[in-house]
Amino acid sequence: MKRLFNKNRNARRGVRHARLRARLGGTAEKPRLSVFRSLRGVSLQLIDDEAKKTICQANSREVKAPKVEGKKAKTAAAYATGELLAERAKAKGIVAAVFDRGGYRYHGRVAAAAEGARAGGIKC
Repeated sequence: MKRLFNKNRNARRGVRHARLRARLGGTAEKPRLSVFRSLRGVSLQLIDDEAKKTICQANSREVKAPKVEGKKAKTAAAYATGELLAERAKAKGIVAAVFDRGGYRYHGRVAAAAEGARAGGIKC
């Protein structure tokens, strides 16, 4: 495994993500819900790792950030993105997923995206 010191933040996140990916994977029945967090938004994908295909995706640029009580703008957009992904997944018959936090802490926008997906009906 690569050493974690003397690297930039994104390289360290990549090492953490590789460590997570060694343990989890998605199938057609229970795909992997992958999170990518940028400075401006959140991107979510449901991935079948066996077939190496993306089943569906959602991006925070697609949703108009609603006012969610107790959440700020980016966190509210992540929550709404999770709900949008869940809606698209249910249309394809997916009800469960394996959550892949992408090397990020389960906190803030990443947690909000997972909560939104759960609120939309995906068990993860």
